[in-house]
Formats: sequence, structure tokens, C-alpha cells
Amino acid sequence: MCDSDNGQPFIVDTSFTRRSVVLTLSSMAAAAALPACAAAAKVVEKDVMVPTPDGTADAALFYPAGTGSWPAVLMWPDILGLRPVFREMGRRLAAEGYVVLVPNPFYRTKKGLLVEGPFDFSKDFAKLQPHTSAIKPDGTTKDLTAWVAYIDGLPQVSKKAKLGVTGYCMGGPRVVEASAIRADRIGGAMSNHGGGVVSDAPTSPHLLAPKIKAKTFFAIAQNDAMRQPDQADKLKAAYAAAGNPCGAEVYKADHGWCVSDGAAYNKGEAERAWTQMLATFKDGGVA
Repeated sequence: MCDSDNGQPFIVDTSFTRRSVVLTLSSMAAAAALPACAAAAKVVEKDVMVPTPDGTADAALFYPAGTGSWPAVLMWPDILGLRPVFREMGRRLAAEGYVVLVPNPFYRTKKGLLVEGPFDFSKDFAKLQPHTSAIKPDGTTKDLTAWVAYIDGLPQVSKKAKLGVTGYCMGGPRVVEASAIRADRIGGAMSNHGGGVVSDAPTSPHLLAPKIKAKTFFAIAQNDAMRQPDQADKLKAAYAAAGNPCGAEVYKADHGWCVSDGAAYNKGEAERAWTQMLATFKDGGVA
């Protein structure tokens, strides 16, 4: 969910009331063939603060109700940060039997919602720059290390299972970087319409493939593939050369299609990506 690719304004409505969150959760739960009341009954939700070398990150934590331990997933939101739609996805994933941490990647400059009210990428994108620029090159590494340490300190998390990571838009490269930095811990990784996972730069995330052990899948937007037709081929080649083949597929939907508060949301393809994510986690031992 970065900008408009068809010349039309890309407007995201981030002005949610608590009632609207519940109603959206109901529709997503129904899509998963799970009654909203059952999903709510199964999941514990907490707002938590996670210490990092650069401060304290606010985050949303979800886990199944009851006693026991479960595999964990770290979920990176897109460039508009932690907001109701990502809480919905965190709840839904927790209802599948996971402990889920959704951090605010922009905690250095703003806690809570990054933007409030409608956001038009064609007019308002510059407003995000102070927040994105505050994350220095080593910031994502420090954040990842802190967030994984926090996850592994939770009593609800199974240490026998591998850790899963998933990310959207700007979270796509973070998924790859995390898989390389904590190859010992991360077993399953899913990038959803990730931006910048392949480039000609020597620091391109896909070049980290030799360090990665996780089962990885890249769900690519069709308009991203139009601009970069060889993206899937380069990803597959890099991972195959490293002896750890990845999956990479162009979905019949535009950038941002997995996130239900965006203009590009495509329910059918979003559900397909969700199913693929669960399969990728299972293949990687996040179970």
C-alpha cells in the first residue's frame, strides 16, 4: 500500500471507531468461516510496550485464550503502520493458533495511529517522510532483534516451534532481512505485495538468500510485476542458488490488495494469500 498505480487517488480511510473495528472483524471472520464471537472468545488481545535500543515500541499482542503454548508470528504492517485493520489480521491469525506480535515500526516519532482520517497518497505522502526517515539503516536490525527477544520471552510462545514472519508493502523487505538475521529462529516467511525486495543495489534484500533457512513465499502484485517483470524470476533464482527454493507468484490484484482498508483490496486474492501464508508457516515448522 504505497501509492496509486493507475493515476487515481489512493485514499485510505483510517478514521475508525471501535464499532467499525468490530464490524470489519465480523466480515473478515465470516470470510474465514469462523463466527466473530468464536474468534473473539478464542483470542486474548493486549497493547504492550517493547523495549528497543532506540526507545520503547508500542505493539499489539494476540494469543489464543487458555493455557498452553503456541508458535509465534511477527507481523510487519505497511507504511501506514499499526492500525485497526492490522489488529483484525492479528486477531484472525491468533484464532488459527498463533501468538502474534504486530509492532508499530514508527514508534520513534509517533505512538499509536500514524495518521488519522482519510489519507490520499497522491497528496499526503510527504507527511510520512519524517516518520520513515527516522528509521536509520541499522534501525530495522535493532528492532527485529528486540521484537524477537520479546516474543521469545513470552510464556505463551512455544520454543520448540520455529518463528513465522509476515509483512506487507514496506514490511516485505523486513521479512527477508529478518529471515537472514535470525536464520536460527525463523522458519516461515511470507512477503505480501512487498516493495523493494529486488533491486540492482548491492544491498537488495533478495541477495540475502544464502543466509536464509526459512521457507519463503513472495506474493507479488500484478502492477508491481508490470513495472518489474523479472522480479519473481530473480527471487526464485537467488533462493534456488542458495539451495533453499522459494515460492513467488504474481497475484491478480494490485499493490495493497491484502489490506482491507485500502482502495486496492481484493477479497478473493487476499484470502488466497492468507491460505498461502498458513501453508508456508506449516512448511517452515511454524506449527
